[in-house]
Amino acid sequence: MAPLWREGCSTAESEGEVPVSYISKVDVLKILVTANYKYIPSLDDILETTAVTRLRNQLLEAEYYQLAVEVSTKSGLDPGGVWQAWALASLKAGNLSGAREKFARCLKAPVDRNQLNLGPPLLQEIVNHLETTVRPTFTTSYGEDILASLRELEDALNEVTPAERPEVPTQNSYLHQECLYYLTTYGPHHAVISFYMRHNCETEALTYLLNKECPEEVFLEGVLQPCLERGHLSKLQGIMVKLDPSLDSSSRYLMASCQFLQRKRYYHCLYQLQNFMMDHIRAAMTCIRFFTYGATSYVQLGEQQRWLARAKEHLKTYLQEQQGRGTGRRKPSVNSFRKTMSSSDVSRHMNTIELQLEVTRFLHRCETATSSSTPQASKPISKSFGSSSPPTLFGGSPVKIEVACKVMLGGKNIEEGFGIAYRVIQDFQLEAQAVYIRAGHRLVRQRQYGAVKQLLKCVGESGTATKNDCDALILSCVSVADKGPSDAKELESLIMEIKSIETKIKAYLACSKLRPAYLLAVKLDRSQAGPLVQDVLQAAEGAHDSVMQNICRQWLSEHNKTPMQRQSRPTPSH
Repeated sequence: MAPLWREGCSTAESEGEVPVSYISKVDVLKILVTANYKYIPSLDDILETTAVTRLRNQLLEAEYYQLAVEVSTKSGLDPGGVWQAWALASLKAGNLSGAREKFARCLKAPVDRNQLNLGPPLLQEIVNHLETTVRPTFTTSYGEDILASLRELEDALNEVTPAERPEVPTQNSYLHQECLYYLTTYGPHHAVISFYMRHNCETEALTYLLNKECPEEVFLEGVLQPCLERGHLSKLQGIMVKLDPSLDSSSRYLMASCQFLQRKRYYHCLYQLQNFMMDHIRAAMTCIRFFTYGATSYVQLGEQQRWLARAKEHLKTYLQEQQGRGTGRRKPSVNSFRKTMSSSDVSRHMNTIELQLEVTRFLHRCETATSSSTPQASKPISKSFGSSSPPTLFGGSPVKIEVACKVMLGGKNIEEGFGIAYRVIQDFQLEAQAVYIRAGHRLVRQRQYGAVKQLLKCVGESGTATKNDCDALILSCVSVADKGPSDAKELESLIMEIKSIETKIKAYLACSKLRPAYLLAVKLDRSQAGPLVQDVLQAAEGAHDSVMQNICRQWLSEHNKTPMQRQSRPTPSH
């Protein structure tokens, strides 16, 4: 024993004291002897920590849990693993009260109960055992256990489904409560709520969530998503209004739900929730999204125009509620989650919807007639703006201009759609000339010169356009038109509609008709004619037309206008 004594000795050896570690090993042996353990090791065998660990593991394998705890404690080993094994063994044996006591020594409550997980693996294992395999042994409710077993046998014989079974305190309810004990003691809120939802206890889940004031993320992941997967959104809404009639406590969860559904593009569920919240402004916005969703033509928009009617009804209801609050018939709403808007803005949006309905009906009729009478290979004059989706009045000003242009060109003739297009221009204060020019350009590119004249007639009769506006429209159309021989006569006819001599000269020059331009220029006063003749000269130089160059120079020379400055300019090249 001398070498052993020296090996285990501390600095206290010189003072004649017995080492603490040596005494603890002796105590371990005493514990084993007292418990009549068959395989008692020698003191030499348990001097090393690894040896004690092996001894503890052997005790666990042999299910000597009490001995394993005492050995661990005496040897300075962490007894947590032993308590965990002992607690699991008690749980599997159905000793629920004993398992509770032992788990309390190895489980701890989470620091943050708002974390989005189901708790530690041990907690999940406990709940899984309780939900699936454990049949508890009760010492004080033996009669209840017998009755529960008889009820189960009767259900099996009568083929009673779980949904039809009455809510009675069977052993399943005891296990249910046992799960909740562990989850509420050692688990995060998400674990408790997930347990309730797993067992179709939506009311309990929502009650728990509201009482604990859980974060929105816990609601989304723990409550909303399972309800969506099961098609239980309506059921969830019913529970919400029952538990929270004013929806004040639920408001932040409802807002988070709407944002989640919009991110996921679950628009039908979003619309259902907005209706439940009586959030009429946002519901109207969702209806407008349904109106435009997936449409590639006004034929399809016409088939979806019912959504515009619904959007209008939502806004109308909102206005009625606002008026009701204004006259004191209803108390002001304290629910900030409902979007608010001034009555004037709501009325403006209703007017937009009304006009869009009119546009939709008109273009739906036009496109339907065109598709039935025109081969599919042919394309309409007006194309959708920027993408495959048809333009609507819910876009920005450039898109609204495209709508007005599309309506103007969509009918059998310009007059048919001009009235609606003009209303679009007026209601949204669009730049009318931009609409007319865009429409005119498309017509001349399609060589529909007769339609251009109809457009000019409608513009002139609108009452807001001036002669200069019409002249500018013709000049713009002539500038972009093809200048081939087949177009000459039509372009000449358009130029003759121009009232301003200066604009008409510019139109002739755009068509490279230098002689008519010169003849018009020289008829004007000298002060007006001089600059215009110089423009003709410049065009002649660019076209290398020596005859017209000589004519212009001669006129300028005779009228005291030397062309020297003009000649010094670089000749424009093509």
